Amino acid sequence: MLTAIATAINEPLTFTEREVPEPGQGEVLVEITACGICYTDLDLLQGHWPIARFPVVPGHEITGVVVATGPGVSWPEVGASVGAQFLGDSCRHCDYCVRGEQILCPGKRITGIVIDGGYAEYAVLKADFVTPLPEGLDPVAAAPLMCAGVTAFNSLRRGGITAGSRVAVIGAGGVGALAIRYAVAMGARVAVIGRSNRAEAAVREMGAERFIAARDSDPAEALRAWDGGANLILNASPSTSAAAATLTGLAPDGMLVLCGYGPEPLVLPTQPMVLNRLRVMINPSGSPHDTRDALAFSAAHDILPEFTPVGLRDANAALEAMAKGQAGRRSVITFD
Repeated sequence: MLTAIATAINEPLTFTEREVPEPGQGEVLVEITACGICYTDLDLLQGHWPIARFPVVPGHEITGVVVATGPGVSWPEVGASVGAQFLGDSCRHCDYCVRGEQILCPGKRITGIVIDGGYAEYAVLKADFVTPLPEGLDPVAAAPLMCAGVTAFNSLRRGGITAGSRVAVIGAGGVGALAIRYAVAMGARVAVIGRSNRAEAAVREMGAERFIAARDSDPAEALRAWDGGANLILNASPSTSAAAATLTGLAPDGMLVLCGYGPEPLVLPTQPMVLNRLRVMINPSGSPHDTRDALAFSAAHDILPEFTPVGLRDANAALEAMAKGQAGRRSVITFD
């Protein structure tokens, strides 16, 4: 099988033929239909994951079909369409695991970072960490939902938004566009913050009621003018400073949620946080039950990302474009 391998920091992926692996105890072999190319994959190659194991097969936005099961596996069955996510394994016995919050497990293992992921024609995955795809959901378009989708959906849900909440989304790229559409489907009022007016028409089509161009106005001031501020601000941009600049645009009891961030530290003014009981959360994707919920919600509301299909051997070019800020729509590796 053709496989892309990350061999070291600041080195391009290498391509090789490997034997199709055999699933072990508690594992399934998945013939991969698609794998999204995520900014986490770029972070891996740029050395931002100190826990990374090299060599490793990147990729954690995986969809495919189960073609074999290992010993002890009664579910999923051969022929099932499944997805696999950022969280690839956990200890299964800590307090977080037993209450269904495996994403918080101290012993969690990350797909495409410490265990082989989806930049290959086949992958061996833990049976209890794959998720059944809802019937009728396009498996290629659904691949980015396995990370970008669950991250956006889970951030909004854990942020406590309700119908009528004012939600501001920073950035309208892969995660941001999904967050906008999820928030609208949840009944929220949505504002979008971008660097320029370039994306305004597109986000209004998604249901946003206002657009704020950060280069033309103070985004926090503009949010305060929006009926007293946002109840939740979701940063989907790869910039920590962009998130920090909006903090005082929160209404009292509001929450700033970072799905995206950069290498710079998060520095926030304490007095407005104290006076208005503001909160900050960085959301680490989700657990298996969160992925099921995100996929079900996406299917029910027909929410799928825009994407560009690419071949496996095009992955280096796609990652290089992301590094230069020229990526455009999310790239999804497809296997014919």
